[in-house]
Amino acid sequence: MKTLKKYEYYFAKPKSEIVKDVLSWLLIGEAVAIASTSPYFVPNLIRAYQNKWNKYPKKKVSDTFSRLRREGLIEIRTVNHQIYISLTSEGTKKAGIMQIDKLQIKKPKRWDRKWRLLMFDVPEKTKISREALRGKLKQLGFLLFQKSVWVHPFDCKREVELLQDFFGLSKQQLRLIIAENIGDDQELKKDFNLS
Repeated sequence: MKTLKKYEYYFAKPKSEIVKDVLSWLLIGEAVAIASTSPYFVPNLIRAYQNKWNKYPKKKVSDTFSRLRREGLIEIRTVNHQIYISLTSEGTKKAGIMQIDKLQIKKPKRWDRKWRLLMFDVPEKTKISREALRGKLKQLGFLLFQKSVWVHPFDCKREVELLQDFFGLSKQQLRLIIAENIGDDQELKKDFNLS
């Protein structure tokens, strides 16, 4: 039950756009340094990154940073009159989930007539991760080809690498194979609306 609650926490979507913006911004930038002359760094933050934060009221920005700090998702520390803001390991996980949430496999103008077979072997003891991975594969448009083998017609190497990294799977546990011939694929072509 404890594991399930932890899983639900990680996969809960942030409730507001500002939280998504802060976590994504820190995930991309890793750590941010802001010159500070007072303990109230928000005006300096807004000045330094005006195009990013001016769409939100200053109070909301300040409250969001304070809340994320209390929740243990970001770390704010001052060194030599410089404020450093960075994600904690928990914050990195949460930001990674948001990145996974946005994943999409783009449909090219023309199909290259190759199939992407994704095989995974995730141990029973990590059943929650396995179920989450299955759910994400369905969301990305993969179809179950055989037990633990999924199929997709379009290039998805980058997306699979992100999933592998996010779920902490080895190359033996999650394998992507590109095949030109998988036997009778007429039904699959129909399912994927391919000619």
